Amino acid sequence: MRKRSALLATVSALAAVALSTPTAFGAGTSVIADQAPRGGVFGATSEWKRNVSAAPLAANSAELVANVQQQVAAYYGAAAFNVNKYGTSIYTVDATQPRIDLAWDNCQRKPKMPAGILGEGGQFTQVPIPADAVPAAGTDGQLTIYSPQTDQLWEFWKAKKVDGKWQACWGGRIDSLSTNPGYFSGYWGASASGLAVTGGSLLIADAQAGVIDHALSLQLVNVRDRSVVSYPAQRSDGLDASPNVLAEGQRLRLDPSVNVDALKITPLAKMVAKAAQKYGFIVTDKAGAVAITAESPSAVIADTGVNPWTAIMAGKKSYDIFRGFPWDKVQALPLDYGKPAPVTTTVTTTTVATR
Repeated sequence: MRKRSALLATVSALAAVALSTPTAFGAGTSVIADQAPRGGVFGATSEWKRNVSAAPLAANSAELVANVQQQVAAYYGAAAFNVNKYGTSIYTVDATQPRIDLAWDNCQRKPKMPAGILGEGGQFTQVPIPADAVPAAGTDGQLTIYSPQTDQLWEFWKAKKVDGKWQACWGGRIDSLSTNPGYFSGYWGASASGLAVTGGSLLIADAQAGVIDHALSLQLVNVRDRSVVSYPAQRSDGLDASPNVLAEGQRLRLDPSVNVDALKITPLAKMVAKAAQKYGFIVTDKAGAVAITAESPSAVIADTGVNPWTAIMAGKKSYDIFRGFPWDKVQALPLDYGKPAPVTTTVTTTTVATR
């Protein structure tokens, strides 16, 4: 078992340590940490870091919020906390991590392999995945690889090792991660919306620090029909035609006037509530319940034998973490909030006199 490094506070620190002590993380491996760094992997200009505390509200905010409350009440009476299943395992690796090509598992029975998965520059090509990586528990089998030194991120859905070789059903790669707005281009990525799963996950390091300084993903049972996609989502798998149902990519925030410290909710729920006042929630996917997703502990458990969420949750069951969360005090932002204005090009015509 390799020795997991102490959690490093910033991406720059991660890179510096990796460069100065290339063998500090155990013989035969170049993994820096089996979890995401504090604050997440996206830069300050990404949509996950956008401050929405003063944003305008959607004209039908009250109706949208009522629908969220109805979904919470109808499905278990409290938002689920996807902590031990259905998150994503996150491995932070350095630039010397050996790279391999993943095989494509056609679990969705597509008529043929989509262009761009394999071959030069392919999404599954030359991935620095540790040989002993462990995907998140649950049928989604999500796995994230983060390389701060090369400024890249990979996310895979239904990742697994078969006969010693890695494969996945879907996923994608982000280059120039530090300036990326927080989503995969085209139809790539592990979420139905194209938004990065890692960007909105409740991270182990953030929970241990007691502060979440980024938006959080929110999964709903019912989302707006896929013909309505709200920025920063790139696509949707929604089916509900009602205009009073949130679209994938649409944002919620907790009313900034709420005194979170006075709420009778768990400490972890208070962390989420404070983050929701400043950064909000972004609807990223459909699920079997209204759910907030955590970074999977699978990688850390495989490395250390200890589930870090056990101490963080202080004896509470996952289904009780968000019991009593003030969903009646959340507010919905307009569709496409924060979407950049289209770039216009001015064409100057010069008239030349001729004989």
